[in-house]
Amino acid sequence: MSVSHPMPAASPIAATPFRPTGPLMGVLPLAIGIVVAVLLHVILPGFVGPYYSRIVIDIGIAIILAVSLNIVNGMTGQFSIGHAGFMTVGGYTAGLITYYGSYFIWGTLGKHGVFLGTGEWLFAASCIVGGLVAAGAGYIVGLPSLRLRGDYLAIVTLGFGEILRVVLQQTGKVLDDGAAIRAAGWSQWLPPPVGGAIGFDGIPKYTNLFWVYTFVTITVVVAYRLKHSSLGRAMISVREDEIAAQAMGVNIARQKVLAFVMAAFFAGVAGGLFAHERGVIISPKDAGFQRSFDYVIMTVLGGRGSISGVTLAAIILTALPELLRDFEQYRLIVFALLLIVMMIVRPQGLFGIHEIWHFWRRRSR
Repeated sequence: MSVSHPMPAASPIAATPFRPTGPLMGVLPLAIGIVVAVLLHVILPGFVGPYYSRIVIDIGIAIILAVSLNIVNGMTGQFSIGHAGFMTVGGYTAGLITYYGSYFIWGTLGKHGVFLGTGEWLFAASCIVGGLVAAGAGYIVGLPSLRLRGDYLAIVTLGFGEILRVVLQQTGKVLDDGAAIRAAGWSQWLPPPVGGAIGFDGIPKYTNLFWVYTFVTITVVVAYRLKHSSLGRAMISVREDEIAAQAMGVNIARQKVLAFVMAAFFAGVAGGLFAHERGVIISPKDAGFQRSFDYVIMTVLGGRGSISGVTLAAIILTALPELLRDFEQYRLIVFALLLIVMMIVRPQGLFGIHEIWHFWRRRSR
Protein backbone atom coordinates (compact mmCIF):
# COMPACT_ATOMS: atom_id res chain seq x y z
CA MET A 1 0.00 0.00 0.00
CA SER A 2 1.43 3.33 -1.02
CA VAL A 3 1.62 6.08 1.54
CA SER A 4 0.89 9.57 0.33
CA HIS A 5 2.97 12.30 1.82
CA PRO A 6 1.54 15.80 2.20
CA MET A 7 3.01 18.45 -0.01
CA PRO A 8 5.38 20.75 1.89
CA ALA A 9 3.90 24.11 2.66
CA ALA A 10 5.28 27.12 0.86
CA SER A 11 7.96 28.87 2.78
CA PRO A 12 6.61 32.04 4.37
CA ILE A 13 9.93 33.73 3.64
CA ALA A 14 9.62 32.99 -0.06
CA ALA A 15 5.94 33.97 -0.22
CA THR A 16 6.28 37.24 1.66
CA PRO A 17 7.73 40.19 -0.23
CA PHE A 18 10.75 41.87 1.26
CA ARG A 19 9.87 44.68 3.60
CA PRO A 20 12.67 46.60 5.32
CA THR A 21 12.46 46.49 9.08
CA GLY A 22 14.51 47.65 12.03
CA PRO A 23 17.28 50.18 11.42
CA LEU A 24 16.82 49.95 7.63
CA MET A 25 13.18 51.00 7.94
CA GLY A 26 14.26 54.09 9.89
CA VAL A 27 17.12 55.10 7.59
CA LEU A 28 15.56 54.36 4.20
CA PRO A 29 12.88 57.12 4.20
CA LEU A 30 15.46 59.66 5.34
CA ALA A 31 17.87 58.59 2.62
CA ILE A 32 15.16 58.79 -0.05
CA GLY A 33 14.10 62.23 1.17
CA ILE A 34 17.65 63.58 1.11
CA VAL A 35 18.16 62.24 -2.43
CA VAL A 36 14.93 63.95 -3.51
CA ALA A 37 16.12 67.18 -1.85
CA VAL A 38 19.41 67.03 -3.79
CA LEU A 39 17.58 66.42 -7.08
CA LEU A 40 15.20 69.31 -6.41
CA HIS A 41 18.11 71.63 -5.65
CA VAL A 42 20.07 70.63 -8.75
CA ILE A 43 17.34 70.13 -11.35
CA LEU A 44 14.23 72.14 -10.45
CA PRO A 45 15.56 75.76 -10.74
CA GLY A 46 16.78 75.09 -14.28
CA PHE A 47 13.35 73.87 -15.37
CA VAL A 48 10.93 76.24 -13.64
CA GLY A 49 13.04 79.30 -12.84
CA PRO A 50 13.53 81.23 -9.58
CA TYR A 51 9.89 82.31 -9.16
CA TYR A 52 8.40 78.82 -9.04
CA SER A 53 11.41 77.55 -7.11
CA ARG A 54 10.54 80.12 -4.46
CA ILE A 55 6.97 78.80 -4.35
CA VAL A 56 8.28 75.25 -3.86
CA ILE A 57 10.46 76.51 -0.99
CA ASP A 58 7.43 78.23 0.59
CA ILE A 59 5.48 74.98 0.26
CA GLY A 60 8.23 73.06 2.07
CA ILE A 61 8.29 75.54 4.97
CA ALA A 62 4.49 75.42 5.19
CA ILE A 63 4.61 71.60 5.33
CA ILE A 64 7.00 71.68 8.30
CA LEU A 65 4.79 74.16 10.17
CA ALA A 66 1.52 72.37 9.39
CA VAL A 67 2.79 68.86 10.21
CA SER A 68 4.35 70.08 13.46
CA LEU A 69 1.14 71.89 14.49
CA ASN A 70 -0.73 68.67 13.73
CA ILE A 71 1.13 67.02 16.62
CA VAL A 72 -0.63 69.41 19.02
CA ASN A 73 -3.96 70.10 17.33
CA GLY A 74 -4.39 66.75 15.61
CA MET A 75 -2.74 64.05 17.70
CA THR A 76 -3.33 65.35 21.22
CA GLY A 77 -6.52 67.31 20.47
CA GLN A 78 -5.27 70.61 21.91
CA PHE A 79 -6.11 73.93 20.24
CA SER A 80 -3.08 76.12 19.67
CA ILE A 81 -3.30 79.31 17.61
CA GLY A 82 0.13 80.66 18.54
CA HIS A 83 2.25 78.43 16.30
CA ALA A 84 3.68 81.40 14.40
CA GLY A 85 5.14 82.60 17.69
CA PHE A 86 7.37 79.53 17.89
CA MET A 87 8.33 80.03 14.25
CA THR A 88 9.31 83.64 14.99
CA VAL A 89 11.39 82.64 18.02
CA GLY A 90 13.32 80.15 15.89
CA GLY A 91 13.71 82.63 13.04
CA TYR A 92 15.12 85.40 15.22
CA THR A 93 17.44 83.00 17.05
CA ALA A 94 18.80 81.47 13.84
CA GLY A 95 19.19 84.89 12.22
CA LEU A 96 21.04 86.22 15.25
CA ILE A 97 23.51 83.32 15.07
CA THR A 98 24.23 83.55 11.34
CA TYR A 99 24.29 87.35 11.14
CA TYR A 100 26.61 88.12 14.02
CA GLY A 101 28.30 84.70 14.02
CA SER A 102 29.45 85.27 10.43
CA TYR A 103 31.23 88.44 11.51
CA PHE A 104 32.93 86.88 14.54
CA ILE A 105 34.01 83.80 12.55
CA TRP A 106 34.85 85.19 9.09
CA GLY A 107 34.87 88.95 9.58
CA THR A 108 31.91 89.54 7.23
CA LEU A 109 28.17 90.05 7.70
CA GLY A 110 27.21 88.56 4.34
CA LYS A 111 26.77 85.05 3.02
CA HIS A 112 29.91 82.92 3.30
CA GLY A 113 30.96 79.90 1.26
CA VAL A 114 29.30 77.84 -1.45
CA PHE A 115 26.70 75.05 -1.43
CA LEU A 116 27.32 72.78 1.59
CA GLY A 117 30.21 75.03 2.58
CA THR A 118 31.00 76.23 6.10
CA GLY A 119 28.46 79.04 5.89
CA GLU A 120 25.60 76.66 5.11
CA TRP A 121 26.58 74.34 7.94
CA LEU A 122 26.48 77.33 10.30
CA PHE A 123 23.02 78.05 8.90
CA ALA A 124 21.85 74.46 9.46
CA ALA A 125 23.19 74.51 13.02
CA SER A 126 21.47 77.85 13.65
CA CYS A 127 18.13 76.37 12.52
CA ILE A 128 18.54 73.51 14.99
CA VAL A 129 19.47 75.93 17.80
CA GLY A 130 16.46 78.05 16.87
CA GLY A 131 14.33 74.92 17.14
CA LEU A 132 15.73 74.18 20.60
CA VAL A 133 15.02 77.71 21.84
CA ALA A 134 11.50 77.46 20.41
CA ALA A 135 11.11 74.08 22.15
CA GLY A 136 11.95 75.80 25.45
CA ALA A 137 9.23 78.34 24.73
CA GLY A 138 6.91 75.46 23.85
CA TYR A 139 7.56 73.91 27.26
CA ILE A 140 6.59 77.16 28.99
CA VAL A 141 3.45 77.56 26.89
CA GLY A 142 2.59 73.88 27.24
CA LEU A 143 2.42 74.05 31.04
CA PRO A 144 -0.98 75.83 31.06
CA SER A 145 -2.35 73.04 28.87
CA LEU A 146 -2.31 70.80 31.95
CA ARG A 147 -5.29 72.69 33.36
CA LEU A 148 -6.81 74.35 30.29
CA ARG A 149 -8.36 73.03 27.12
CA GLY A 150 -10.36 74.22 24.13
CA ASP A 151 -10.97 77.96 23.81
CA TYR A 152 -9.14 78.77 27.04
CA LEU A 153 -5.94 77.11 25.86
CA ALA A 154 -6.29 78.88 22.50
CA ILE A 155 -6.38 82.23 24.32
CA VAL A 156 -3.14 81.34 26.18
CA THR A 157 -1.32 80.46 22.95
CA LEU A 158 -2.68 83.58 21.27
CA GLY A 159 -1.43 85.65 24.21
CA PHE A 160 2.02 84.10 23.83
CA GLY A 161 2.24 85.31 20.23
CA GLU A 162 1.11 88.82 21.16
CA ILE A 163 3.54 89.05 24.10
CA LEU A 164 6.38 87.92 21.83
CA ARG A 165 5.41 90.50 19.21
CA VAL A 166 5.52 93.33 21.75
CA VAL A 167 8.82 92.14 23.24
CA LEU A 168 10.49 91.96 19.83
CA GLN A 169 9.36 95.51 19.08
CA GLN A 170 11.44 96.69 22.05
CA THR A 171 14.73 95.20 20.82
CA GLY A 172 17.61 97.35 19.60
CA LYS A 173 18.51 98.27 16.04
CA VAL A 174 20.67 95.95 13.96
CA LEU A 175 24.43 96.58 14.14
CA ASP A 176 25.32 96.82 10.47
CA ASP A 177 29.10 97.30 10.43
CA GLY A 178 32.16 95.79 12.03
CA ALA A 179 33.16 98.90 13.97
CA ALA A 180 29.74 99.12 15.65
CA ILE A 181 29.85 95.42 16.56
CA ARG A 182 33.34 95.74 18.10
CA ALA A 183 32.38 98.85 20.06
CA ALA A 184 29.06 97.45 21.33
CA GLY A 185 28.74 97.00 25.07
CA TRP A 186 26.44 94.81 27.12
CA SER A 187 23.74 97.47 27.03
CA GLN A 188 23.55 97.09 23.23
CA TRP A 189 23.52 93.29 23.31
CA LEU A 190 20.74 93.07 25.91
CA PRO A 191 18.09 93.11 24.55
CA PRO A 192 19.57 91.62 21.36
CA PRO A 193 20.06 94.03 18.44
CA VAL A 194 17.57 92.45 16.02
CA GLY A 195 15.85 95.47 14.52
CA GLY A 196 12.95 96.29 16.83
CA ALA A 197 9.64 97.09 15.14
CA ILE A 198 11.33 97.53 11.74
CA GLY A 199 12.39 93.90 11.51
CA PHE A 200 15.64 91.95 11.29
CA ASP A 201 17.20 92.92 7.96
CA GLY A 202 20.52 91.75 6.51
CA ILE A 203 20.31 88.08 7.51
CA PRO A 204 22.42 85.96 5.09
CA LYS A 205 20.18 84.21 2.58
CA TYR A 206 21.18 80.55 2.85
CA THR A 207 17.77 78.88 2.45
CA ASN A 208 17.55 76.66 -0.62
CA LEU A 209 15.60 73.65 -1.84
CA PHE A 210 18.08 71.15 -0.42
CA TRP A 211 17.91 72.34 3.18
CA VAL A 212 14.17 72.96 3.12
CA TYR A 213 13.27 69.48 1.89
CA THR A 214 15.88 67.81 4.05
CA PHE A 215 14.13 69.28 7.08
CA VAL A 216 10.74 68.43 5.53
CA THR A 217 11.84 64.79 5.32
CA ILE A 218 13.01 64.75 8.93
CA THR A 219 9.77 66.38 10.13
CA VAL A 220 7.45 64.04 8.23
CA VAL A 221 9.39 60.89 9.17
CA VAL A 222 9.49 61.83 12.85
CA ALA A 223 5.75 62.69 12.85
CA TYR A 224 4.85 59.43 11.11
CA ARG A 225 6.94 57.26 13.41
CA LEU A 226 5.60 59.16 16.41
CA LYS A 227 2.02 58.52 15.30
CA HIS A 228 2.61 54.76 15.11
CA SER A 229 4.63 54.51 18.32
CA SER A 230 3.30 53.83 21.79
CA LEU A 231 3.92 57.48 22.64
CA GLY A 232 1.85 58.63 19.68
CA ARG A 233 -0.99 56.27 20.52
CA ALA A 234 -0.97 57.68 24.04
CA MET A 235 -1.30 61.18 22.57
CA ILE A 236 -4.20 60.07 20.39
CA SER A 237 -5.90 58.51 23.41
CA VAL A 238 -5.68 61.89 25.15
CA ARG A 239 -7.38 63.45 22.13
CA GLU A 240 -10.20 60.92 22.14
CA ASP A 241 -10.97 60.79 25.87
CA GLU A 242 -8.73 62.20 28.60
CA ILE A 243 -10.58 60.46 31.43
CA ALA A 244 -10.38 57.05 29.78
CA ALA A 245 -6.73 57.59 28.89
CA GLN A 246 -5.88 58.52 32.46
CA ALA A 247 -7.79 55.48 33.72
CA MET A 248 -5.60 53.30 31.47
CA GLY A 249 -2.43 54.75 33.01
CA VAL A 250 -1.54 57.39 30.40
CA ASN A 251 0.38 60.33 31.84
CA ILE A 252 -1.78 63.09 30.38
CA ALA A 253 0.41 65.96 31.61
CA ARG A 254 3.49 64.44 30.01
CA GLN A 255 1.78 63.87 26.66
CA LYS A 256 0.45 67.42 26.42
CA VAL A 257 3.69 69.15 27.30
CA LEU A 258 5.74 66.83 25.10
CA ALA A 259 3.44 67.56 22.15
CA PHE A 260 3.96 71.29 22.57
CA VAL A 261 7.73 70.88 22.86
CA MET A 262 8.02 68.73 19.73
CA ALA A 263 5.73 70.95 17.68
CA ALA A 264 7.58 74.08 18.80
CA PHE A 265 10.96 72.57 17.88
CA PHE A 266 10.01 71.93 14.27
CA ALA A 267 8.25 75.30 14.07
CA GLY A 268 11.49 76.94 15.22
CA VAL A 269 13.44 75.08 12.52
CA ALA A 270 10.92 76.29 9.93
CA GLY A 271 11.35 79.81 11.29
CA GLY A 272 15.09 79.58 10.71
CA LEU A 273 14.47 78.51 7.11
CA PHE A 274 11.97 81.34 6.66
CA ALA A 275 14.29 84.01 8.10
CA HIS A 276 17.12 83.04 5.69
CA GLU A 277 14.88 83.01 2.59
CA ARG A 278 15.57 85.51 -0.19
CA GLY A 279 13.37 88.59 -0.10
CA VAL A 280 12.23 87.99 3.49
CA ILE A 281 12.69 90.40 6.39
CA ILE A 282 11.49 88.68 9.53
CA SER A 283 9.63 91.07 11.82
CA PRO A 284 7.56 91.04 15.03
CA LYS A 285 4.30 90.94 13.06
CA ASP A 286 5.20 87.40 11.94
CA ALA A 287 4.34 86.25 15.47
CA GLY A 288 0.79 87.56 15.12
CA PHE A 289 -2.52 85.77 14.84
CA GLN A 290 -2.95 85.87 11.06
CA ARG A 291 0.02 83.67 10.21
CA SER A 292 -0.85 81.20 12.97
CA PHE A 293 -4.40 80.95 11.66
CA ASP A 294 -3.08 79.97 8.21
CA TYR A 295 -1.46 76.87 9.69
CA VAL A 296 -4.55 76.05 11.75
CA ILE A 297 -6.57 76.03 8.51
CA MET A 298 -4.07 73.60 6.98
CA THR A 299 -4.48 71.15 9.85
CA VAL A 300 -8.27 71.43 9.74
CA LEU A 301 -8.47 70.90 5.99
CA GLY A 302 -5.98 68.04 6.02
CA GLY A 303 -7.68 66.11 8.81
CA ARG A 304 -6.99 65.69 12.50
CA GLY A 305 -3.95 63.48 12.86
CA SER A 306 -3.50 62.75 9.13
CA ILE A 307 0.10 63.55 8.19
CA SER A 308 -0.42 63.08 4.45
CA GLY A 309 -3.66 65.06 4.58
CA VAL A 310 -2.04 68.00 6.33
CA THR A 311 0.88 67.86 3.89
CA LEU A 312 -1.48 67.97 0.92
CA ALA A 313 -3.46 70.83 2.48
CA ALA A 314 -0.22 72.79 3.02
CA ILE A 315 0.69 72.31 -0.64
CA ILE A 316 -2.75 73.40 -1.86
CA LEU A 317 -3.15 76.41 0.42
CA THR A 318 0.36 77.68 -0.33
CA ALA A 319 0.21 77.21 -4.11
CA LEU A 320 -3.42 78.24 -4.65
CA PRO A 321 -2.97 82.00 -3.98
CA GLU A 322 -0.12 82.05 -6.49
CA LEU A 323 -2.14 80.17 -9.10
CA LEU A 324 -4.98 82.68 -8.67
CA ARG A 325 -2.69 85.70 -8.93
CA ASP A 326 -4.00 86.51 -12.44
CA PHE A 327 -7.46 86.91 -10.90
CA GLU A 328 -6.20 89.20 -8.17
CA GLN A 329 -9.48 91.05 -7.65
CA TYR A 330 -11.34 87.76 -7.17
CA ARG A 331 -8.57 85.72 -5.56
CA LEU A 332 -9.65 86.09 -1.93
CA ILE A 333 -13.29 85.45 -2.86
CA VAL A 334 -12.47 82.21 -4.68
CA PHE A 335 -10.13 81.16 -1.89
CA ALA A 336 -12.82 81.70 0.77
CA LEU A 337 -15.49 79.90 -1.29
CA LEU A 338 -13.25 76.87 -1.69
CA LEU A 339 -12.74 76.71 2.07
CA ILE A 340 -16.50 76.98 2.72
CA VAL A 341 -17.30 74.23 0.20
CA MET A 342 -14.60 72.03 1.71
CA MET A 343 -16.04 72.43 5.20
CA ILE A 344 -19.53 71.54 3.95
CA VAL A 345 -18.50 68.54 1.85
CA ARG A 346 -15.70 67.16 4.05
CA PRO A 347 -15.98 68.61 7.58
CA GLN A 348 -13.53 65.97 8.83
CA GLY A 349 -10.86 67.19 6.41
CA LEU A 350 -9.39 65.69 3.27
CA PHE A 351 -8.46 62.33 4.77
CA GLY A 352 -10.01 62.53 8.24
CA ILE A 353 -7.85 60.51 10.61
CA HIS A 354 -6.52 58.27 7.81
CA GLU A 355 -3.50 58.52 5.52
CA ILE A 356 -3.68 58.65 1.74
CA TRP A 357 -2.37 55.08 1.30
CA HIS A 358 -5.26 53.72 3.36
CA PHE A 359 -7.59 54.66 0.51
CA TRP A 360 -5.31 52.93 -2.01
CA ARG A 361 -5.50 49.73 0.03
CA ARG A 362 -9.30 49.88 0.11
CA ARG A 363 -9.45 50.23 -3.68
CA SER A 364 -7.02 47.37 -4.22
CA ARG A 365 -9.15 45.14 -2.00
